[in-house]
Amino acid sequence: MNKPSKRISSLLSKVEDRIYKPLEAIELVKGNANAKFDETIEAHARLGIDPKYTDQQLRTTVALPKGTGQSVKIAVIARGEKVAEAKSAGAELAGDDDLVEAINKGEMNFDLLIATPDMMPKVAKLGRVLGPRGLMPNPKAGTVTTDLVNAIKEFKAGKLEFRADKAGIVHVRFGKASFGAEDLLENLKTLQEAIDRNKPSGAKGRYWKSLYITSTMGPSVEVDVTALQDIQQEV
Repeated sequence: MNKPSKRISSLLSKVEDRIYKPLEAIELVKGNANAKFDETIEAHARLGIDPKYTDQQLRTTVALPKGTGQSVKIAVIARGEKVAEAKSAGAELAGDDDLVEAINKGEMNFDLLIATPDMMPKVAKLGRVLGPRGLMPNPKAGTVTTDLVNAIKEFKAGKLEFRADKAGIVHVRFGKASFGAEDLLENLKTLQEAIDRNKPSGAKGRYWKSLYITSTMGPSVEVDVTALQDIQQEV
C-alpha cells in the first residue's frame, strides 16, 4: 500500500475519528481543499438497498439551489425543428441520425444526453456505448422529454441526475470549494431530501447506512445524517 503524501497526511491529521455535524463537516472539507484549483465537493451516501432488485433501485434528479459550479455539455438527439430548438436553448450538440452515428462510433464529447421520445428507438441501440458511461436517457431522470427548452435550462442551472451504483452507494457532486459553507449546506440538504423522497419501495431496514463528503483532493468526513434531516430548509 502506498504511503500517503505529506500533504494528505497533514490533512488526515485534522479529521477526527467521529461523525460530524453537517455544517462542521462542510467547513472542515472546505478547509482541507487546498489544491491549486477549485476542488469539487462530493457526497457519497451508502444506502440500505440492493439495486439488483427492481424495487430497490434509485435513479432520479435533484435541482441544487446553488448550482454545481460546473458547466455541463449537453447533447440532444431529436429531429426536425426540435434540433434547432435544442441549439437555441443552449445545447452544445444536437442532431438526428448524424449524432446517433457519431455516438455509435464513440464520439461522446458531452456530459449529458437528452432525447425526444420519438427518437428513443434509435437511442436504445446505443445502449452498448451509453450504458457503461451512465449516459442513457431516461424519462425518470428528465432526459427523455419533448420540452427541450426547459430541460436544457434546468440541467444548465444545476439539475443533476444521480443513481445508486451496484453497491447501493450514491455519488453526487454538490458544489465547489469556493462556495460558501451555507450554500454547500443548502445543496447537501436538498440532496438528502431528494434521496429520502425517492426511497425505493423495496428498501427495508435502515435506509441511510452512512454519508461522507469530500473534496477532489482531500480526505472524506462522515456526516451526521439525522442532524442533516433535522435541519429546516431555511439554511
